[in-house]
Amino acid sequence: MIELSVLVVFIPTFFLVSATPGMCMTLAMTMGMTIGVRRTFWMMWGELVGVGLVSVAAVIGVAAIMLNYPTLFSVLKYLGGAYLMFLGMQMWRSRGKMAITDTIEDLPHVPGRELMIQGLVTAIANPKGWAFMVSLLPPFINTQNPLAPQLIILVSIILCSEFICMLAYASGGRSLRHFLQKSGNVRLMNRIAGTLMLGVGIWLATG
Repeated sequence: MIELSVLVVFIPTFFLVSATPGMCMTLAMTMGMTIGVRRTFWMMWGELVGVGLVSVAAVIGVAAIMLNYPTLFSVLKYLGGAYLMFLGMQMWRSRGKMAITDTIEDLPHVPGRELMIQGLVTAIANPKGWAFMVSLLPPFINTQNPLAPQLIILVSIILCSEFICMLAYASGGRSLRHFLQKSGNVRLMNRIAGTLMLGVGIWLATG
């Protein structure tokens, strides 16, 4: 299994990595602002699946294949980034299915499957996510012990950290939404959310 001393270092290290503002956290905050925390859970599930896949790949060596044959990786980046930028432009203009309306209760409805795919693609196509996992995760693996139990424990900790942090960011976005709506600044709110979404798309496509 895993020694306690390893967990004492691993847990705070990866929690800090998760808490650091990045693509997925910015996406969670933007969606918490536009579609609410409950609907954002769909994106979170997709993101967690993506992070889990990247984590396992970093340990078993698939990351090396992705880096040596980057065509598929690039296609995912560009397509995912372009779609997020399109959504950002629509939101900035107060149009589209994710634009914020005048009433708090009337949240935009986006299909759960679409939200899951957004989270999955963003996590898998995030080059910084690969870099963190490739550089930080393998050193915590003890090659003298069975790999599977260690990987299950470590990846579970990573996913818990990601979920807690995404939930915090999404809740912050929701709070910002309520504050601005009470002030009647719906257009400003759409522009803030649209700018954040555009930023995530550009970051994803060019990172």
